[in-house]
Amino acid sequence: MTTLYEGAFAKLNLTLDILGKREDGYHDLQSVMQTISIRDDVEIDVGTGKPWKLLCSDESIPTDESNLAWKAARVYCDTLEKDPEGLEIRITKRIPAGAGMGGGSADAAAVLRALNRHFGEPLSIMALAELGAQVGSDVPFCTLCGTAMVEGRGERLRKLPDMPDCIFVVCKPDFSVSTPELYRKMDQVAIAHHPDNRAMETALLAGDLEKVCQRVYNVFDPVVTQEHLELNYIKSICNSYGSMAQQMTGSGSAVFSILPKFEYAAVVCDMLKTNYPHIYIAKPV
Repeated sequence: MTTLYEGAFAKLNLTLDILGKREDGYHDLQSVMQTISIRDDVEIDVGTGKPWKLLCSDESIPTDESNLAWKAARVYCDTLEKDPEGLEIRITKRIPAGAGMGGGSADAAAVLRALNRHFGEPLSIMALAELGAQVGSDVPFCTLCGTAMVEGRGERLRKLPDMPDCIFVVCKPDFSVSTPELYRKMDQVAIAHHPDNRAMETALLAGDLEKVCQRVYNVFDPVVTQEHLELNYIKSICNSYGSMAQQMTGSGSAVFSILPKFEYAAVVCDMLKTNYPHIYIAKPV
């Protein structure tokens, strides 16, 4: 038996735009995504000689075949015709669920990377990301990691220059958002403002943190904030204590802020932690 270890890194959407609804019912997106240092830990025992099994430190997470990490292992082994001769996946959760931070996708991506390494890396990282599209929309990016432009349903990736050095504070309020329900709402409203992804890419190329922060925008944010005004409270606290940008990530409900120094991040956390226990400090990865 061999034990594999892999980090599963959370993601943030620096920008997120909806370009339109597709014939298959999904939506075409365009998003600049960033991995951050908040991570789950994934361990995989290969060659257990026993039926497949998944364990998770968070009891609210399903541990059957519906778990994306399990699906990723199945897609990898079936596609490449690899027999792991029994497999056990153990996930130590730190990425909050229902936050828009890609926790389940990150776990699935970690499984893909670990199995690919175990079997001698028959797939390049981009081919592995392409395989991840069969598991979930955020899995391709979570497989690649770093900073990237993500398009289509999430299957089209293009690496971008690294995020300039900064500190993220991420705050997850108590509520979560139904992603399918949010998309239905988006189909019924006119999107008043779209992110300028070309300008965001230019800012990243220049390594200009201030200009990057000026281009942070998520079209979901106003719709969710309209029903959950506490997001404005979180953002106002961040803004009052040195945040250069603050925005919801993904379909929510976590809000991230970008700060130039750790000292500012520590103050923001101190101001929010009484009302919001799920608060994190992170770096770009």
